[in-house]
Order: sequence, then C-alpha cells, then structure tokens
Amino acid sequence: MNLGSYEIFERKVVIRIKNRICENAEDLLASRLFKDMIKRAVGELQKRGSVLLKVFGKSEVEKEDIQLLIQTFQFLAKMPGEHVPNVVKGSHVFFQDTHLFNSFVEHLYNYWRTYDRFIICDSTGDDLDKRPYRTFNDTVENLTQLIRSVYRDICENITNHSLRIYRQVKAGAEIATISIPVNVPFPPTGPYKQLNQVLMIRQILLNPPLILNPPSNKRTGRFEIVHKNPMGLFDVQPEEWLCYPARVGSLVILIYFHKKYFELGFSLCNLFEVADDEALKEKPDAIFAFGAPPKSLEDFGKFPTVIYDDEKNDLLIGAVPEDQEFGYFGYLKKMVLTLHNIKMMKKGRLPFHGALVKIMLKGRGEATILMAGDTGAGKSETLEALRVFGENEIQDLIIIADDMGSLEINDRGEIIGYGTETGAFLRLDDLRPGYALGQIDRAIIMSPGKVNARIVLPVTTFENVIKGHRVHVILYANNYEEIDDEHLVIESFASPEQAMAVFREGTVMSKGTTTSTGLVHSYYGNIFGPAQCKELHEPLAQRFFTKFFENKLFVGQLRTRLGIAGMEVKGPEEAARELLKKLASVAENK
Repeated sequence: MNLGSYEIFERKVVIRIKNRICENAEDLLASRLFKDMIKRAVGELQKRGSVLLKVFGKSEVEKEDIQLLIQTFQFLAKMPGEHVPNVVKGSHVFFQDTHLFNSFVEHLYNYWRTYDRFIICDSTGDDLDKRPYRTFNDTVENLTQLIRSVYRDICENITNHSLRIYRQVKAGAEIATISIPVNVPFPPTGPYKQLNQVLMIRQILLNPPLILNPPSNKRTGRFEIVHKNPMGLFDVQPEEWLCYPARVGSLVILIYFHKKYFELGFSLCNLFEVADDEALKEKPDAIFAFGAPPKSLEDFGKFPTVIYDDEKNDLLIGAVPEDQEFGYFGYLKKMVLTLHNIKMMKKGRLPFHGALVKIMLKGRGEATILMAGDTGAGKSETLEALRVFGENEIQDLIIIADDMGSLEINDRGEIIGYGTETGAFLRLDDLRPGYALGQIDRAIIMSPGKVNARIVLPVTTFENVIKGHRVHVILYANNYEEIDDEHLVIESFASPEQAMAVFREGTVMSKGTTTSTGLVHSYYGNIFGPAQCKELHEPLAQRFFTKFFENKLFVGQLRTRLGIAGMEVKGPEEAARELLKKLASVAENK
C-alpha cells in the first residue's frame, strides 16, 4: 500500500504521503504498517496471556506465525474461509474455532482504532492545497472505506455469514491535513529562518466527534517574560513539527507544535481560523513553539513556559517544553492568547479575559455585553443558560469572544470590542445536561471521565470576531458570593475607582481547571498578559474605565455562583434570567 512513510509512537500513528493511497485489499494487507500493527496487537495479547492467541494453536507466537496470519488474511479478503487452507499451507490452524478467529479479527480492528491516527498530505511541489476536497477524498475517505470493507470481507468469509448491522466507524484516519512549505517573510535577523523548513497547514479534515486523552488535564504556573530568545536555544527538526498559522483576532500567530502533541495541535482547528495565503505574505505578529526540547528551556526554571519580546524585530515569541506535564490543551490555547494580549496592549487596546456577545431582542433593540472574569467564573455557562431561557425573547445571540478579546476607543470615543477565537474550550461538568451531546457532531472531547474534562467546539465566525462591536454593558463575573438583599445578582458600580478595585482584585473560586484551589486572586482576572505587563496595562485600564463611565455604560458585577457547591447549574440560570432583564432595559434606553 502506498502509505509513504509512517511513524508509530505514544499510541499515535502518523502517515505522511505525497500522492494517492492505493485502493485495493492486496496492497493494504501487504503494507509494512499493517504488519507492524499486527505485531503490536499480538504482543499486547501475549503480555496478558489472552485466550485469543489460541487461534495460533501454540502458546508462543513467532515471526513465521505472524507472516502466515497475514498471508491467510490476504486470501480471506477474496475467498470463503473453507477454501483458504487449500491454498495457504498451515492456515488450517486458524479455522479450528471460527468463532474465536472472528473475535481475534474483531480485536485487531478495534486495536487499530485505539490509536490516534493522522494523515499528513505533503503538497511540496504539488497543488494538493488547491483541490483539498479531492485530496481528502483520495486519501482519508478511501482509506476509511478500504479498511472497513477489508475487515467486513474477512469476517464474512470466516463465519460464512453476512453482517446484519453495519457500523460506519472512523476506521481510517481521524484527522488529515494538507501541508506545504511556505516562505514566511521572517526578519533577516534572529533565529527564525529555520522555521521555513517546517510544513505549514493549509487545510484540515476532521472526523468528529474526536475523543482524546492527552497526557495532562490541568495547567499550572503562569507564563513568564524572559530576556533570552528561546527560539535561539534549539535547532528545529522539520520532520518533527507542523505549523498551524492561526488568525487570532486581527493578528497572525504561527503556532509550531511538536509531533508528540499532534492531537492537541490539530485541535486548534476548532478554536482558531487558519490564516489565508494573503495573511502569510506579511511578517507574523508572534511565534509559538509548543514542544521545544526540554533541555533548551531548563535554565528558565521549573515551569519554563516563557515569552520573549523581540523588540528589534517587533515579534513576540512563546515557548513551552515537550514534557508530559505540559501536554494539556490549556497551555497551547492560553499561550496564544497571552501573546495576543501583550500585542494588543502595545497597540493601545485593553485586553479582557471574558465573553463578549451581542444580544438582539425581538422588537426591543440590541445590546452588546462583556462579562469579564477568570477561568471558571461562569461566563460561558451563563451565556448558554441565557440562550435557553431567552429563547422566546432573543432574536439572535452573536458570540464575539468566548474567552479573550480586546477593547479600543474609536475616533468617536465609543468603546468597540473584538474577539480572538471562533471556538470554545469548555468544562463538561459545568455545561447544561445534554448540551455536549447536542454538539457532539462537531466536538473534540478531551480527558472524558477525569476532573476538568473538556470539549472544544466552534461557536462563532471569524467575521464576528474581527468586525468590531460597540459595547453597552460591562460586568465582572463573580462566581463565589451568595445573593441576598445587599448582594444582588446584578450590582452596579458607582465610579471607575470602585469598578477597577473589583476587577483588579480578580477574585474567583477555583473550579479545578488549574492546580489552584479555593478562593484565588489574579490581576484583572487575567494572568495572560496584563499580569506580566502591569506597566502597560494599568494606565490603559485607568483610561478605559474612565471612558466607560463618561459614556454612561452599565458597569457592574454579575453573581453567577458557579463556584458555590450545589449552584453549578442553578447559579448561572438565575444569573441569566436577571441578565436578560437588564439587557432589555439597556437595549430600550440606549
């Protein structure tokens, strides 16, 4: 089978091709990859002494037995099992118990699918990226159908019975990409030219739902600014990396991810738009190496998740080491957003950690609301509850930012909000029952069954993210206080100073998304840029909060109670009901 080259590591299979995959069973069953997977599957069965190995008629399976099995499969794919012993000498041993043999084949099929499977279509010197649908159809779709049909033919020829139930599982690759070398106009100085050897993703094919179990499911520490360029501390091995060119709001950030993190790197497609060819003609705004050699960063401390500001070349650099404890999507996403936030502050915009949405009410106008607050404050949960409870009153709910964005003051003195992501990275535990199932046909699910299980799914369009929307309501998401006569669900602030004191304190009840627990504080609920660059952020915050009150925006706090035990669902629901009333009032009077 023309599979080009392949690599198997850490329960991953990466297949690299430059042209079409052959479409017949003979080539599939004769391929090196097929033989390799058989050997691995049998090896695992031997470790646990499985009864399935009785199909070989002996306790110790040798190289010759594997070869005999493969030869038997080659004929089983095209003729009934009763005839195979007549043409394959020694194959009668497999047919002594056809039920057991069929179970063995079923195990092989399922074993293959326990691996995360990727296809990289290398378009170097070709134009695969100009006809992506045909390319994906000739590779991923054909491989899937070929593997399924060979599996079914073999099973039917063993049992002499046709299947009655056909499950169209993802038997081929789960993710495929068309990648090409792109000559990015990096600055002439600095250690960047080597990055042009790395293939850049132009299109991705995803077969959701995708269930992933990354090495880690929590983030710890924070990103630190360093004074040495991490990109100059290691040599990039092109065959070990891919580049995801992300549109992060108005910025272009080139995200280079190591092969050990392929499942996380490809998951970016549910979060950020892929930069088009035109955007890649200019110097990027930032570069991020996710999976740098650990030794290259060890001088930066215990948690070497670092940022370097190459002021000479006007380029921000992020780096996270290739290590088990950093194999969490949160490190990938949050570093990208930290780079965005620092860049925005340099441009005079105020970054925010929060959700920005435009609510269009039936017959009563519209209002755009910013809910700011740290991770787990209840922003996304309240918005989802708002969508449900406002079904009869809301004409449209347009998500501009789900997690991060920025504010600017335009030429007319208005507060304009922008987003960064087209997707969301949400905790499964905090979603309404059934929500994840309702979105599962588009979802990437990470660490199911564990604390902080997550779902990544698209929630808005890139046009909504970058258009720019006038903001009318600004709220701090308070997830830790109960409500009473003195602590209302929605409470307004009387002055910029009072508002800034609450926002600056950044109090939140931790929900287990990081290694922090209990009541924690972070500067403006945003350790992703503002906390590292207070000298940039503080004067910006003073300017913007003053403008909020000059423009008579509603500025206050919303008590979601998401961090209070037993209120994980009820809290955001009650917050959503009150928020709907407030939005109606603002929309009618603005």
